[in-house]
Amino acid sequence: ETDETLSQTVEDFGDTLVYGNHGRIIKARTINQKLLVDMYRDNDLLFAIGPAGSGKTYTAIALAVRALKNKEVQRIVLTRPAVEAGERLGFLPGDLKEKLDPYLQPLYDALNDMIPARKLNDYMEDGTVQIAPLAYMRGRTLDNAFVILDEAQNTSINQLKMFLTRMGNNAKFIVTGDITQIDLPREKDSGLVPTLKLLKEVPGLSIVYFDSRDIIRHRLVKYIVHAFDKLAKKNEEENNNQNN
Repeated sequence: ETDETLSQTVEDFGDTLVYGNHGRIIKARTINQKLLVDMYRDNDLLFAIGPAGSGKTYTAIALAVRALKNKEVQRIVLTRPAVEAGERLGFLPGDLKEKLDPYLQPLYDALNDMIPARKLNDYMEDGTVQIAPLAYMRGRTLDNAFVILDEAQNTSINQLKMFLTRMGNNAKFIVTGDITQIDLPREKDSGLVPTLKLLKEVPGLSIVYFDSRDIIRHRLVKYIVHAFDKLAKKNEEENNNQNN
């Protein structure tokens, strides 16, 4: 593909989602980010699937913060599978928060852009904002909440089922993932792709696919992602030819 095909002008799409810290205005900046915002209005469950740096998680968290500020929900719950620690976290030193923070830091970073530090601390103390590993979702019913599962490609199909069935009354769920970055010991153990196939016709949910044109990190990142995508496609074609 040409540079022109890969490049997409970063501009403002739609209304401001959140007025962040230091006067920062946070809004959709690519077509698929805007699509995610639009789909949110009519769906209680969204899947945002695409490469690193495409803003899928950041946009989801901005939607959550806006919903909280507008009193559409009473709390925000953010979760990730702590896959490097096998979700058990038993081999890490320190208390629970110290153990979890390295795996959840990207979520803290986004929140820190959008909520003043003192207010965010108050929210976390009183449970208005909760950040926890996926294993801690079991047994809960999440009412009046905006819930985001990040890095869903690192969950099994049973974990995804467990998470999705936590949905309570007046809840909004967004699941984000990158099917090209599976960190599980065996890629086939990821439950994200089969879940997408299983649920794609279910009413009340929508799937938004991001691609390299949505990447708004350093301009090199989209070319790096594109190069790896081409390699993966080539390997897949070679494997298919060998099997035929």
